Amino acid sequence: MTVKREDLRNIAIIAHVDHGKTTLVDEMLKQGGVFRENQQVADRVMDSNDLERERGITILSKNTAVHYKGVKINIVDTPGHADFSGEVERVLKMVNGVLLLVDSFEGPMPQTRFVLKKALELNLPVIIVVNKMDRPDARCAEVVDETLELLLELDATDEQLDSPIVFASGRAGTSTLDWQHPTPDLRPLFDTILEHIPAPEGDVDAPAQLLVSTIDYNDYVGRIGVGRIERGTFKTGQMAVRCVYGEKDVEAPTRLTGLFCFDGLKRVPVEEAKMGDIVAVTGFEDIMIGDTICAPSTPEPLPFLKISDPTVAMTFCVNDSPFAGTEGQYVTSRHLRARLFKEMQTDVSLRVEDTESTDAFRVSGRGELHLSILIETMRRQGYEFQVTKPVVLFKEIDGQKCEPMEKVVCDVPSEYAGSVIDKLGRRRGTLVSMSGQDRVRLEFLIPSRGLFGYRSEFMTDTRGEGVMNAIFDSYEPYKGDIPTRVCGSLVAFETGETTSYAMFDIQERGLLFVYPQTKVYAGMIVGRNSRPGDIDVNVCKKKHLTSIRNAAGAEEALKITNVRIPTLEEAMEFIDEDELVEITPKSVRMRKRELNCEKRKKALARLK
Repeated sequence: MTVKREDLRNIAIIAHVDHGKTTLVDEMLKQGGVFRENQQVADRVMDSNDLERERGITILSKNTAVHYKGVKINIVDTPGHADFSGEVERVLKMVNGVLLLVDSFEGPMPQTRFVLKKALELNLPVIIVVNKMDRPDARCAEVVDETLELLLELDATDEQLDSPIVFASGRAGTSTLDWQHPTPDLRPLFDTILEHIPAPEGDVDAPAQLLVSTIDYNDYVGRIGVGRIERGTFKTGQMAVRCVYGEKDVEAPTRLTGLFCFDGLKRVPVEEAKMGDIVAVTGFEDIMIGDTICAPSTPEPLPFLKISDPTVAMTFCVNDSPFAGTEGQYVTSRHLRARLFKEMQTDVSLRVEDTESTDAFRVSGRGELHLSILIETMRRQGYEFQVTKPVVLFKEIDGQKCEPMEKVVCDVPSEYAGSVIDKLGRRRGTLVSMSGQDRVRLEFLIPSRGLFGYRSEFMTDTRGEGVMNAIFDSYEPYKGDIPTRVCGSLVAFETGETTSYAMFDIQERGLLFVYPQTKVYAGMIVGRNSRPGDIDVNVCKKKHLTSIRNAAGAEEALKITNVRIPTLEEAMEFIDEDELVEITPKSVRMRKRELNCEKRKKALARLK
């Protein structure tokens, strides 16, 4: 019998990065009675991962639930960065509607278009939430018009064009249907959710069926599948089978050892869950995203949303530098391979392949940030390895070599717009649109490889005032060569410890990447040459002792001012084809593939 679960709503919050999704969820939890009135709660409570807190971005989608007027509202907080859009694509299968957050000043951005397009393709109802309405520079009316124009561009249906619009301030915890007359709480938003998001509908008495959209892991119970029950009822301890869409073979029935619902920030064990509930189940050792858990009597797998292909690849290899094994806990190819293949089980956007070498693995992802977050996570877990320069993945379409193109939106002060247009033009970027006066919004279509190494240049050119966002757009015919890095590297000539005496003169040649008293090895990159070409430098040279009494303090008086330690992302952007980034739990170093200076020069001579 088909019924509607009027006591339940399932929604996802989607938006561009930094438009306030997680902050709004914080307030929904507080006003939904999840916390006590006097309870101390951290900001962005849903960002439980250390990396998420440090960077201020959501990387993994999270499930939570609040209660309002006797209705349980399951909320899925999704990532806003384009590189983690695989997370967004799959969790949309769990919900019956979406809250589309748009910043009251920035308006729709590249990721807004992407996530909204995915929601419209699934025919999900949309509630438009103009967030940060209390910003001094808010332009609520214009942003509403821009969002409606975006809906028109994406061929939204008449019902989707009539989407309700709520104005909110996630930080203040207020919402209203009229931005000129705010209310003191989020009740208008909750009421709009109950009114416009449809209740789950299905057959409660039919054989149970659940599509797994997310995978979690626990050392005690193993793999945990999270998804929405499409029909029927699941009970703790019942027998169920795992089906894979497109495959006829069905595994032997397995007992569900655990069944959990989400309530607030907790995963609560339950004896029974019905159609429409978002649940976590345990008991299946090899459960994967896209699998269907069914009653043994009717093993019917559900189709799963096709996840877009990766666009960028890097090679992860065993660390073979002179400092190998001194800082990491997991250093062998066996450790590295097991960790990468384990990551692929929970990240549907990631691809890992073996190479001809047993010490190297090709890893493909959605973008530089996607791969750098994986690298940073692994180094914090004690892994030590090396990575190559990111490369784009080309495709052959109709016999023609095509490459991924990105839609880039830059918000910059007007005086810096010319420099940005010039730099992106040289990188094969095409200016699509330009608007604004004091702050100019520039929209480009550019090959993905044209953005490699540009972000740090962009921040320098705009004096740190520019904002740049990019998202994959399409594949287009190969655009031709793009000028690679124009500056060379300063390469350590010998192994030892850096000295102020040696570095004082070298700092005039370019930017240094190490401080005095840092251990370096021959072939390690210790700085960026301000001119093209590499220079071998001796950063370990010591001053000869003399009989002059004050000579001992002379070295201390030498000021080393031109030093900047690169971050992981900056190192990945900086390296060239013949260079590697060495990753350890304590250090991020750059090095030449060939450490020996003489061999490098001979190889360069052969190329010429």
